[in-house]
Amino acid sequence: MKRSIRTKFSAVMWLAILIFLAVVLTFPRWISIFYPEPHRNLVFSAAYEYDVDPYLVFAIIRAESKYQNGAESPAGARGLMQIMPETARWIAEQQGISDFDPDSLHDPETNIRFGCWYLADLNREFDGHTPVVVAAYNAGRGKLKEWMTEGEWDGSSDSIEKIPFRETRLYVKSVLKNYEAYQAIYK
Repeated sequence: MKRSIRTKFSAVMWLAILIFLAVVLTFPRWISIFYPEPHRNLVFSAAYEYDVDPYLVFAIIRAESKYQNGAESPAGARGLMQIMPETARWIAEQQGISDFDPDSLHDPETNIRFGCWYLADLNREFDGHTPVVVAAYNAGRGKLKEWMTEGEWDGSSDSIEKIPFRETRLYVKSVLKNYEAYQAIYK
């Protein structure tokens, strides 16, 4: 009886060890199912062109559209990186694009390029401080400056709970969590 219990226990232990090793050894591969790199070449190309971290771009795409090209928010933001048509018109103007069509925001190449350009612009303005850049991407730079000027949020990762808008607070947390995951998996 004791020998049978020991044999079963030993078999269960070996099985547990094998499962553990399989999970540990394949960790980056299986977890990437939840954190894919859609349009990888487009993201890396635009991210390098505009000097932004491609993994931050993937983190934003995951939070904004869940990788859906045709995503459109109730407010009218469009595409993978959920860019508002007004913001896109301004970006097009800054880039010297005169024939911009807001419907092109559903095109991954246009959306990713515009999103990366916009992130680079926010990085320049906010000295590359990621939580601030992410908050500005969501709420707008004007709102962000207002919060910081009025002392409502100091821009630190430690005080994200003080972001006045619940949507932006949750968004910043989500993007930073996604960003951390992407870096852990792919870097």
